[in-house]
Amino acid sequence: MIKKEKFFIVAIGFSSGGASDLHDFFSQIPPNPNVAFVIIQHLWRHTESIADILLAKHTHMPVSWATDHHLVEPNHIYMLPVNKFMTIENGYLETYSRNPLDKSNWAINIFFKSMAEHVKAMGVGIILSGAGSDGALGAVSMYEQDGMIMVQDPETALFVGMPNAVILKDHPFKILSPKNLANALMTFLDLQLIG
Repeated sequence: MIKKEKFFIVAIGFSSGGASDLHDFFSQIPPNPNVAFVIIQHLWRHTESIADILLAKHTHMPVSWATDHHLVEPNHIYMLPVNKFMTIENGYLETYSRNPLDKSNWAINIFFKSMAEHVKAMGVGIILSGAGSDGALGAVSMYEQDGMIMVQDPETALFVGMPNAVILKDHPFKILSPKNLANALMTFLDLQLIG
């Protein structure tokens, strides 16, 4: 039996103002970082998105919309589909439809909490620009299970609600601009390989 290689899973959450920050972040990530990325973006419910096409211009890794029971592999980027929530369990992404009556969007908290339960210390959560507080409670859950949390410096964010909420609730490993977050992430991953 072939032993499956372990790799880190990095979940990046954001809403308003975060798309360009995401592009800046990935401009600093090498083509084969041996890590999987999951993008949890607040998207309009009933509007088709081209976020995958826009992101693909800033990375050499394949970018795809997640599907139900989607196997997570390193050197890939998976995006939360429109009008869905998503969790991760046993290395697979699971998607389900949002309640049309639910006006609040807690997609980041939901995914981060599943990361805490199923990925634990192999999980990294990153919060970029966004209004509201989605991600804060999920970040605490990840922190409690030895996951690492990184946050965009509010001074570099167009909307500071989400970064500030995580900083107040949690103990982020780094608070930096998007490009510097990417560099800090790669340094962290390199140190894990050495260790």
